[in-house]
Amino acid sequence: MPSKKLTHYEYLKKHWSGRLRKVQKKAYARHGDSLAWIHSSAQKLLLGSTGLFLLTQPVATSAIARVTQSQNAQVKTLEKSHHTNQTLVTQLASQLPNTIDPLTIEQESNVIQTLSSYFNLRLFATLDNKRLNRSYGLIGAEQHLTRYPGDSIPTHFHTQADTIFAPSGVAPGRGAWGYFANSKEELTTADIEREKWYIAVPTFLSPGWQEDPNSLYTFFKYRKMLVVNPQNGKAVIADIADTGPAEWTGKHLGGSPEIMDYLERQDGTARGPVLYFFIDDPGDTVHLGPIQVQ
Repeated sequence: MPSKKLTHYEYLKKHWSGRLRKVQKKAYARHGDSLAWIHSSAQKLLLGSTGLFLLTQPVATSAIARVTQSQNAQVKTLEKSHHTNQTLVTQLASQLPNTIDPLTIEQESNVIQTLSSYFNLRLFATLDNKRLNRSYGLIGAEQHLTRYPGDSIPTHFHTQADTIFAPSGVAPGRGAWGYFANSKEELTTADIEREKWYIAVPTFLSPGWQEDPNSLYTFFKYRKMLVVNPQNGKAVIADIADTGPAEWTGKHLGGSPEIMDYLERQDGTARGPVLYFFIDDPGDTVHLGPIQVQ
């Protein structure tokens, strides 16, 4: 059978393909190593550029950040899940002295770190360069404070349940900062809570009192503090609303009837210690009253 005649295009393709193969053979014979390196480097450059492109994309970075945040949140949740009153009692027992003495700076630092973690609060023994004479001491029972002129036991309680604290009586005179309100009509919920969850502290024993009592008097007024019973882990957010007790009593601070009841603290021979630290709450977002471990 006669062979098929090539078209002009097919002829040129066959001719130049043959010449290209001959040129390639000569080039690889003379420069094979160099050409192989160029080919390999080009592939690596392509892969490296692709990897760099992926790593510099915002989506990839964001995804890594989300994973890291999620892992950190899981760790914190796991730590919080082990927070109980009993674990708090155990940890504090290892940090407090055997006797009810003023804490050292190191002891205060360790206790503050523990309590801040358990109650999720910013706590300080010294705030605005001001502090009390101690942060660990015996608490005694106080009476109710007169909230406004004419306030007395018959007018003092707003629920039937609260009347169980009536036997504590009302202290004669006013608190260290006067009445909470000018009249019964002006008494607010905030005033009621301040009296209900108040503590009395010896402001007159605080460092600097003799030199600048006015500044300290202003600072301590209704200052919030975390008060903790280290023997059962119970705690309350309290405010300073009176001064005392006197040194000769052997007590280092006093608590309202409601505070003493909640913390399960008693006066007299059965009295026990508490920890108390300032709460940094410039926005007034921390509510007075009992607080649970978190």
